[in-house]
Amino acid sequence: MNMYRSLVIFATVLTLAVVVIGAYVRLSDAGLGCPDWPGCYGRITPLHAAEEIAKAVAAQGGEHGPVSMPKAWKEMIHRYVAGFLGLLLLGIAALAWTKRRVLDQSPGLPLALLAVVVVQATLGMWTVTLLLKPVIVTLHLVGGMTILAMLTWLAMRQLSLPRPQPADRIARLRPLAIAGLALVALQIILGGWVSSNYAALACPDLPLCRGELVPPMDFANAFHIVRELGMTPEGELLSIEALTAIHWMHRVGALVVTAFTLYFVWRLYALPAMRGMALLLLAVLALQFTLGVLNVALSLPLLLAAAHNAGAAALLVVYVVLNFLTHRAAVSRGEASVAVPSTTDRREGQ
Repeated sequence: MNMYRSLVIFATVLTLAVVVIGAYVRLSDAGLGCPDWPGCYGRITPLHAAEEIAKAVAAQGGEHGPVSMPKAWKEMIHRYVAGFLGLLLLGIAALAWTKRRVLDQSPGLPLALLAVVVVQATLGMWTVTLLLKPVIVTLHLVGGMTILAMLTWLAMRQLSLPRPQPADRIARLRPLAIAGLALVALQIILGGWVSSNYAALACPDLPLCRGELVPPMDFANAFHIVRELGMTPEGELLSIEALTAIHWMHRVGALVVTAFTLYFVWRLYALPAMRGMALLLLAVLALQFTLGVLNVALSLPLLLAAAHNAGAAALLVVYVVLNFLTHRAAVSRGEASVAVPSTTDRREGQ
């Protein structure tokens, strides 16, 4: 069904937009622009809540605090787009179920997507009502990336792409594709933890961190999951050593992902059918690495920081596509081995 395919592709692009908008909202400190959920001070738009917002601005002593009309609009636009995406995924799941025989595809993935969206909406609510707890904010980011990854796989299933050859050699790269996807996912979690703890500038220099290769760090408090924003579990202010540990681990993760991906690019480029994907992966990696360096060098300008989140999403998408292609190659190899009997089988049949 062309309509189903178009809806899935559109939903994938829209999810990428939601991820980037969410990053922009978080990085511009607009996450509490409307401190209730799903409305804004119980109203459908910030315009309808102008009186309540004005009172909140006066109570906090100006627009420098968490609430202001521009911040409220940023937060609500994010919610509007995310809400539309949720309805779109509901429609996709309904189509996948009712037209499963026509589509000749299992509706399992679209239905699983719907379940993840429900969890993601709950996390979105908790992000506001629990006052930006780092663990909730990070899980909300991971939830958005998970939806993007699942939709990318679903979109690839709708495209009638020729199966790259030779299938056996491409299939051998599947473990590397899986490992790369796992590393990128872990790095996204670390990046989310950096962002939700406001640790992006804890190491303000490059390539060292606070003038040292291994600076003083507090890993115990840095990676204690259940705590308030900016606080230790005991209620004390989070130290610079803890923030440094968070940032430093993200840098280590970046080096690991870069080294692994460069090796994977080399393996992919050895196969003519995969050279395009190899160059795409290399380009996205180079862009993301450059954005990471520039964010530190330029003290985290808002648009560059949002672009860094978009780069992470792009790297995730490329790895999902590579996993899809290597998975299909493995399936093709399996089908070929079943379809073509071995020499021994042919002799036994004579």
